[in-house]
This record gives sequence, structure tokens and C-alpha cells, in this order.
Amino acid sequence: MRDFATSDDPAVQRQLDRLAALSLPQGRFGLETITILLERLGNPQDFLPPVFHVAGTNGKGSTCAFLRSMLELQGYCIHTATKPHLVRYNERIRLAGNLISDAALAALLAEVLDAGEDLGPSFFEVTTAALLLAFSRTPADACVIEVGLGGRFDATNVIPSPAVCGIATLGIDHEAFLLRPEDGVPTEPLARIAFEKASIAKPGVPLVTQAYPELAAEEVRRTAARVGAPLVMRGQDWWAERRAGGISYRDGKGSLDLPLPELPGAHQADNAALAVAMLRHQDALPISPEAMAAGILAARWPARLQLLGDGPLTALAPGRKVWLDGGHNPDAGLALARHFADGPLIHLVIGMLANKDPAAILEPLAGRIASLSVVPAPGHEAHVPADFAPFTNHPARSFYDVTAALGALPEGDDVLIAGSLYLAGEVLRLNREVPD
Repeated sequence: MRDFATSDDPAVQRQLDRLAALSLPQGRFGLETITILLERLGNPQDFLPPVFHVAGTNGKGSTCAFLRSMLELQGYCIHTATKPHLVRYNERIRLAGNLISDAALAALLAEVLDAGEDLGPSFFEVTTAALLLAFSRTPADACVIEVGLGGRFDATNVIPSPAVCGIATLGIDHEAFLLRPEDGVPTEPLARIAFEKASIAKPGVPLVTQAYPELAAEEVRRTAARVGAPLVMRGQDWWAERRAGGISYRDGKGSLDLPLPELPGAHQADNAALAVAMLRHQDALPISPEAMAAGILAARWPARLQLLGDGPLTALAPGRKVWLDGGHNPDAGLALARHFADGPLIHLVIGMLANKDPAAILEPLAGRIASLSVVPAPGHEAHVPADFAPFTNHPARSFYDVTAALGALPEGDDVLIAGSLYLAGEVLRLNREVPD
């Protein structure tokens, strides 16, 4: 399956095959298994450089990209853990600025899988244990670690005392896991999501957040207060406005005039501002305004409104821009709609997992679509053209893969390939733009 990827290295592939056999036992939620596994490995989470821990529904990966870029341009050596991978599993573990090598990855996964063989750990628990073990063994100045699913029961939530925690935007996603019935938790959906994400908070560790609707904001306040985490919320403790010439940022420490990101999308200014707020509300590593500004400009994050370069895939749509985005929920749809609000219509090539809402992408883009092509989400059950019909006036044409869809596009307008990170990874592989 695409979740686990494949490798040209036989030693890595043997461990990826072992990973592919793992799954989350039905109904098991909690940190017990990852805790036991880490104990067997010497509790590497207790021996990490300062950690920047980031949760959220959308924007957390981009926020991590901005954090890494700013810290590296200050001269620091940074470990980074982001998810999911797009093409190669190695993308999940970046050691001291570089993707983990195949040789190191094979040995690391073997060590963790052997240690937990009788525990029945999940793919995500093994991955988290592996990255924490790698980070504890390789010198660096800091770790930037992205939360996976939710926060409260995410395997990364074993990190005892980060330098700072951050929460990006909140929205409804992964409902089967994050909204499952449970006593003693909020019942309103967005408040429940806020509760799950805010539960990465740790005593005495600043929790820096975006601004949220009041029901969600109140749950974040309640969770931070219960844990004893100082809360730093946008609109109350820090402010940022996107202006024509840049970002105007201020907090209790003063004001900054920052550039707009090179990453496309108006929402990236919000993610950059959150990274700035996190850096300004931690004491582990000093960082200058100049490094923040340079980091905003230098940050890169593949498959999020990425303009593809020249390659075998884009050659099938000559003379037009081909955009790629892995978003699949309503917030991602709104971000796409803002980006494509002006200018020509777009040819939409969409591949979306069957458990995602087709309206999430199509409804925000209503009136901006020139044609609709439906392709599979590699390795997964995906929506078929009939599933998109209620949300568009365009007939949806079905193609067996993205190559065929691009080759059959009508003339004219630019192209957006969207709907799934699994599809995005396939597109990057086919266009020879493998993340490094």
C-alpha cells in the first residue's frame, strides 16, 4: 500500500514489508503501547534536543516547514519529523537537515520492530519510536515534530516537555477517530477536535495557537488551564495581518514587519505567523527577526499548492501551469478556492479517498472549474465520477491514472491535481520531483 511506500534498497524494503503488516488493533486508543516500546528502547524521548511540537487539522506541516527554515537560517542544526511521506518513507525522518539514509533507516526500523514484535504496535507507533530513537542518537540543536492524528492519543504525545507547542488551524477531519463516542469529552464536533489537538499541552510549556471560533477557543483555554500550560492565542496574545507588502506581526514583545512567503496561498502567511509566534514564546533557542524573515522566504513544502516544474508529467499539458495539492477536507478546499478565485478557470484532476467528502473540494471551487477528470487514489479505494455529480455541473470523466487524464485534457486553462496526498506522491514520482 502507498502508506508504507517501496524502496529500491532491499534492506529497507524488508523492513517496510514488516511495517505494512501492522495495523491499529480495532478499538485501541491510548499511549500504553508506545510507552512500553520506548521503555524497551531506553526512553529516547527523554534525551532529545529542544522540541517544537505542532498539531492542527491543516497547516501543521507548513508551520513545521517554516520553523525548520527559520531555525536553520539562524545557523541551528535541526531534526525534523513530518508526515505523511509522499514518495519515500525516508521523508518522515530528517536527521540534522538531511533525509535519513537507507542504511540507517533499515537498521533503525529493524531495531524498533524487533523490540516491539510481541506488542502488536501500529505503523505510527513504530514510526514514532524510530524517529525519536534516531533524534536521540544524532546531535542537533532542536527537533521540529509534527503531530499525526489528533494529539491526545498521537504517538508523539509521549514527548515529556517540549520547548513550545503549537496548534495550527482546526477543522473537521478523520471523524471516525477524532469524533468517536467517548464519555467525558466535548460533544460539539469542533470543540471535540480542539480538545484532541490541545491535549498535546504540557505543564509549564507555552501553547501557541491560531484564533478559533468561540466553542473551539474555549475548549483550548479549558485544556491549557487544566494542564497548566501558558496559553498564547492569536487575537489575544499575538496578532498578525497579511498586507500587500508582507505580514504585520505584533505581540507583547514588540512588532515585526515580515515578508510574505514564497509558498503559494494566502493561508501560508497565517502558518508563517504561527511559526514566528512559537519562536518568540520559547526560551530554548534565541532567533533573530532577520532569520525569521529569511526563513519565511526560503521555506518549501511539497504538494501544498505546489507549482510543478518541467517533467514527464507536465509535458503532457504543455503551455500551461500544473498545480498540485494534497488537501482533502473543507479547510483545504477553501484555501484552494481563495488561490484560484481570480484568473482563468482550471481543469481539475481529482483523486479522492472514498472515506472523504467530495463536496470538500468541489463546492468551494464552484464556478472555477473548466473540466473535471476523476482518477484513482493509488493503493486505496477512491471515489468514482458518480460520487462527484451532486456537487458540480460538469460531467466527470473517468481515467485509469493521472497520466491518461492529463493527456486527454481540453485545450486552454491551467490544471489543478488535487484530492489526496497519495495521488500527490504519485504525481511527484511521475514528474521526477521526489522530495529531498
